[in-house]
Amino acid sequence: MPASVDDTVALLAEGRYVAGRDLATAVYLALSLPRPLLLEGEAGTGKTEVAKVLADRLGRRLLRLQCYDGLDLASAAYEWDYPRQMLAIRLAEARGEGGVVAEDIYSSEYLIKRPLLEALEPAPGGAPVLLIDELDRADEPFEAFLLEILSDNQITIPEFGRVAAPEPPVVVITSNRTREIHDALRRRCLYHWVDYPTAEAEREILARKCPAVTAELGAQIIDFVQGLREADLYKRPGVAETLDWAAALTQLGADRLGAGVVDSTLGALLKYQDDIARVRGEELLRLLGSEAQQASG
Repeated sequence: MPASVDDTVALLAEGRYVAGRDLATAVYLALSLPRPLLLEGEAGTGKTEVAKVLADRLGRRLLRLQCYDGLDLASAAYEWDYPRQMLAIRLAEARGEGGVVAEDIYSSEYLIKRPLLEALEPAPGGAPVLLIDELDRADEPFEAFLLEILSDNQITIPEFGRVAAPEPPVVVITSNRTREIHDALRRRCLYHWVDYPTAEAEREILARKCPAVTAELGAQIIDFVQGLREADLYKRPGVAETLDWAAALTQLGADRLGAGVVDSTLGALLKYQDDIARVRGEELLRLLGSEAQQASG
């Protein structure tokens, strides 16, 4: 575990994650206190990557719970293996052993563990990193399922009893803020808003993630994307889209931005047709600037 905020910055940097000191401070406190960390921000700003890098650099197992509409406890925490339980009952009856008591079939042998329950189990390399991704996509009642594990690092299973973690897992929760997360859950977490990076930070991210991109092309990519985020778009591109676009341009052999190559690759950067149509034409030329407009693409 990092011993300071500076160590946390270095730890994230080892995983090629460019973190500002404010984010590194939130991560350090979440690891050292320990407390769950709630990261909110626009899609594609690197929230999920924080958990991935922590798992990799700390040598911990990553358990990812991808949230969605209709997610329930059976999919997120545990469920009973009913077919095997019924088979055990029938076999007992066939052997003339009499009735099967609840303790026989409601045991760990018949318990199917999902990410939330798996996160409470001891592991040789240390407690796992539990990523609860895009919590805002799940139904509001699902948040109530999380309160016990976030507060007490345990889950109570009515038929089985309490399952508590010998060591608290590293919990990272992400939200794209498509709906508000309830105050009861927020109170149990440390909070940080992950914003779009500055031009300087994004240049560093691009250099680390896409080293094949030349300095000239990289500077043009960042200038274009930063300008694009100021436009009136339905969905502004995140860092993930910047990296996808840079990879696409490199694959096409582009060494500088021009109207032609930008127009033909906007689908790697923008994900809605209305946004693509809004950018094409005069807006595209404005974003490219007078020098790049002359490039053949």
